[in-house]
Amino acid sequence: MTDTSTSRNPYLDGVCAPVPDEITAEDLRVTGDLPGELDGTWVRNGPNPIGAVDPATHHWFLGDGMVHGVRLRGGRAVWYRNRWVRSDRTAAAFGGDAPPGPRSGVGRMTGPNTSVGGFAGSIWAMVEAGQTPVRLGPELDTLAYDDFGGTLPGPFSAHPKHDPATGELHAVCYAWPDLVDRLHYVVVAPDARVRRVVEVPVSDMPMVHDMSLTERYALVYDLPVTVDVAMVGAGRAFPFAWNPEHGARVGLLPRERGADDIRWCEVPLGYVFHPVNAYDDADGTVVVDVCRYERMFDTDRQGPFGDGTATLDRWRLDPVSGRVVTERIDDRAHEFPRHDPRLAGRRYRYAYTAGVVPGTDVLHGATYKTDVDTGRVEVLDHGPGRGGAEPIFVPRREAEAEDDGWLLVLVHEASGADELTVHDARDLGRGPVARVHLPRRVPAGFHGAWIPA
Repeated sequence: MTDTSTSRNPYLDGVCAPVPDEITAEDLRVTGDLPGELDGTWVRNGPNPIGAVDPATHHWFLGDGMVHGVRLRGGRAVWYRNRWVRSDRTAAAFGGDAPPGPRSGVGRMTGPNTSVGGFAGSIWAMVEAGQTPVRLGPELDTLAYDDFGGTLPGPFSAHPKHDPATGELHAVCYAWPDLVDRLHYVVVAPDARVRRVVEVPVSDMPMVHDMSLTERYALVYDLPVTVDVAMVGAGRAFPFAWNPEHGARVGLLPRERGADDIRWCEVPLGYVFHPVNAYDDADGTVVVDVCRYERMFDTDRQGPFGDGTATLDRWRLDPVSGRVVTERIDDRAHEFPRHDPRLAGRRYRYAYTAGVVPGTDVLHGATYKTDVDTGRVEVLDHGPGRGGAEPIFVPRREAEAEDDGWLLVLVHEASGADELTVHDARDLGRGPVARVHLPRRVPAGFHGAWIPA
């Protein structure tokens, strides 16, 4: 189905190249022993363009969304599926009706391609820059575009944060050209209905990829990647570029207050796609750990890796004085961070990240487990010609220790023989306890989740 030209664009070639079709495979081959308690579905989303695109202008963040999944049950890998997230565009390509539901956002013609997760009994595909989320069925079929039952007044985000104490989702949303001079802070109640929206004024239309959450604050990232007027004039579909004159700041928005109560804190010039976690410290400051780039979309306007890699940094923000104290946790290239989901917005100790090695056959390298209190890093080397994508931590049943659980890592291989590997997070040095051999290559994409049965 896909006839995408891949010349001269690394985000369309090699490990990033799209796959041509949808397949279903059952009873996958497994090396080792899958933990019987892993009863659920590993899912992952990423761009997989349909048809021809222009390599000279294609941006990695664009392209039709494709969700991949592996169903684990009873110590078996029951099935693998990959499905395009249906949209007006995919309906036109494959025939049949487009999915029902309202559309919003600049990418409304293509299916959400950035992240996927479980909430309120459904699986949701979500995307960068505001498009309406899409509900998926348990076998990854597209059900509908869903603006939370008509309660979402505008765009949404690819990176909502789940509060395990309240069951709510929190998101900071931007959209070009829907929100030019403001952001939306959106709170979705456990019944999947929006209960709160706060408009946050900003200038220059910044790209706000993610947010952080603590028990007291929603953190708003206002960083120097903004809309570029020349790129808009040239018709670029993703018109964001490095703009150091914009400055870099993080806003501390009290969770139940308005935009007038934000305390803005100036942070070091740079860009953050993904914070690891944040929490309120006992001294009243807010601690946030981030994967920080020195610059972004400066020389490379087609993706994130042409301007360097991200280090693991800690920012301590003082909501009284606005003062920021910075610390480098580790100099290695860290991205796609995860942690124990039970500690979202709370003090935590372990960060799990993917090493990024641009220019290699597999884009990724080792997987890191970092003790953010001591700075100690445990390195999980996947072997020559292999690299681990975003790691997902799944707590063991009845686990008390923070790292007592399983780490699920998609391992890309230069030959295309990709695997879903399962590791004991307390003992990464022993290697995988199980390797699920996938029936096809999974393109290097973005974000995934573990959806319990």
